[in-house]
Formats: sequence, structure tokens, C-alpha cells
Amino acid sequence: MGFLSVLSYTQKLIKERLQPGEAAIDATLGTGADTLFLAKTVGRKGKVFGFDIQEEALQLTKDRLSKEDPASIADVTLLLKSHALMKEALPLELHGKIGAVMFNLGYLPVSGANQKLITLTDSTITALESSLDVLRPRGVITAVLYPGHKGGDQEASAVESWAANLPQTIAQSIIYRQLQRPNAPYLIALEKK
Repeated sequence: MGFLSVLSYTQKLIKERLQPGEAAIDATLGTGADTLFLAKTVGRKGKVFGFDIQEEALQLTKDRLSKEDPASIADVTLLLKSHALMKEALPLELHGKIGAVMFNLGYLPVSGANQKLITLTDSTITALESSLDVLRPRGVITAVLYPGHKGGDQEASAVESWAANLPQTIAQSIIYRQLQRPNAPYLIALEKK
């Protein structure tokens, strides 16, 4: 039996901390897999907000969610906005109450997608900082990083540096990575104090 994949380990960390009925954020919709995971985890009494700058990502997420029984998943709000704007877009009454924020950085992972349209370091760091502001104590942020594509290595390095330099009084951070494959995706996770 091998180690958990990066995505499975990410979900494990969130499942251990996110409670039914809470609110959560998918900062990068992509195909909607993380959105659906969060919607199932918080359940029908929970709330999920999803962000992406690509119409296609919103449509893929809507399509994925439409295959589920609405009574078994959270209410999901999809926003055609950058994750850097999450703090402004989130209702004020939820600031400081979000249980989890998931980032799956890089590009839209579907055939025919423009792989030059990627998450950018500056907006990602802004979004991570906003995530800390809206997170509840003991809430979790996960960021799956993809250093194997152009621009992904710089973004991964910046996120890793940002997380490593956070004071431990604000959050603790961990890294989950396969050391023999430096270009493979890896995880940075933070738990707010």
C-alpha cells in the first residue's frame, strides 16, 4: 500500500476539519471536483462558494453538480471572479467563519483548454491572504501546486515561501510532496490558529 495521492491527502485534511453545515470556498473551480467534494462534506445545510475567471470552468462545475441529488449537497454559489476577490465577494457575515478553502492551481485541466491561461502568483498570494482573513480558527487552507508547467514553478515557490514565512501565531503550515519527482504536484496546507 502506497502513500495517499496529493489530492486524496488534501481531501483527508479537509474532512478531518470541515464540519457539516459550515461554509467553504473552492478558490479555483476547474472542473468542479473540489466544489463537489466540499458540497458533499458540508452537506445540505452548508454553503460553498466557488471562484474562477473562465466561463468554461463555471459550466463544467454546474454540469458536475447537476448530476447530484440537490438534497445531499450544499447550496453552491459560483462566481465568475478571480480568487483574489474572494474577501470582497463573500458575505460579511461569513468572514471569520469559513471552515476550509481549497486551491488547485495551474490551468483548466480539460482537453482543448488554453494552457497558457494559468493562475498567477500575485493574485494567488492575495487570495491566500484573504483566505486567512475569512477562515475560522482551526480552519484549513489547501493549495495543490503544479511546478511542472511554465509559470507553475514560480507560483509554487512563491506560495511555499509565503506559507513558510507566516508567523506560527497565525497559522501552522505543512508540505506533502514526493521528493523523487520534483515536477510532480504537491500540497501546501495551513491550519489557522
